[in-house]
Amino acid sequence: MQTAANLMPIPGHIDPVPVPRSFVPRSDGRIDLLGLSLTDLRMALETSQLEEKQAKLRAKQLWHWIYNRGATEFSAMTDISKTMHPWLEQRFVISRPNVVEAQVSTDGTRKWLLRSDDAQDYEMVFIPDADRGTLCVSSQVGCTLNCTFCHTGTMRLVRNLTPAEIVGQVMLARDSLGEWPSQPEGRMLTNIVMMGMGEPLYNFENVRDALKLVMDGAGLALSRRRITLSTSGVVPMMARAGAEIGVNLAVSLHAVTKEVRDEIVPLNRKYGIEELLQACADYPGTNNARRITFEYVMLKDKNDSDDDARELVRLLRKYELPAKVNLIPFNPWPGAQYECSTPERIKSFSSIVFGAGISAPVRTPRGRDIDAACGQLKTASEKKSRAQIDREAAAEADAAFV
Repeated sequence: MQTAANLMPIPGHIDPVPVPRSFVPRSDGRIDLLGLSLTDLRMALETSQLEEKQAKLRAKQLWHWIYNRGATEFSAMTDISKTMHPWLEQRFVISRPNVVEAQVSTDGTRKWLLRSDDAQDYEMVFIPDADRGTLCVSSQVGCTLNCTFCHTGTMRLVRNLTPAEIVGQVMLARDSLGEWPSQPEGRMLTNIVMMGMGEPLYNFENVRDALKLVMDGAGLALSRRRITLSTSGVVPMMARAGAEIGVNLAVSLHAVTKEVRDEIVPLNRKYGIEELLQACADYPGTNNARRITFEYVMLKDKNDSDDDARELVRLLRKYELPAKVNLIPFNPWPGAQYECSTPERIKSFSSIVFGAGISAPVRTPRGRDIDAACGQLKTASEKKSRAQIDREAAAEADAAFV
């Protein structure tokens, strides 16, 4: 029989209905508090048999220390009695992603290879600029979209990242940049883009819950206007993203004809360009001050003609979209079937779009030397050749007999 401590009330206009709330313990039996909402923190404490009023108070304290102060040790929480620290340490943990490798590019871009407790690898990237610092966050291990210009798209999809693993990337970046306690001004990490590995709208609930933690004013306190979610065009989820998350929208467009987009963004065969652009037109809160960003990778002789540029302008005007077009020089990777458009071709394309009154800057590639640029993310474990993996396995077997 379940006790009241194991139940979570559902708010509403009728009497609360208790329902079970499960917390998945780690291999050491403890519950990870990272990624839990304030309500879930309280429920985790109640599930561990802490009295209701105590749980409510301690949850608020834990929330502040986890998301505002960046604490990972209960012993650092000075407003929680020392006698309670061992009780918390026995039952709970405040995790961070495991860092396998951290690299710094010659242009200052940083990339981390991270590993989950179930040995899955994913990556995040921090891009510093003069007036901002942008963290590129992953939402999945691998990707299911198979966009042919994208290195990440050549990976198989392993699983979705949890809210803890998503918000943990932000926490880890704050750790590395020394930006605790959380403050609204004067910090290096000013912006977040959900443009790392994976399609965020195929992991909607976890992305939503993580971003709510990031945006909470009492915690990480990053404005929704400084967060951008990028999608390749999962049309049915775009309205929910606007209603339930409400951050800036970026769309990986990359082509203006069905034939070409079907090839390079296969999702287009399910949700076509016109359907996608209508969903963009319906996205709430867009205006000239809050435009939708269209990402457009420049592929030589594929999508970079003057006619393509004019068709792009026609489509954006047809749907009356307040838009900015990011032109992205193709970032090469081993085995890629495309080449980058020439600088002259990119300049001509940009000029046509700009001439129509639509901003079309050319993005400066960042982090190419450490494979951190757009479309290059692919974890080191996936980059190993079959022969290399076999050699490593053989070496481990030989070592076992020494």
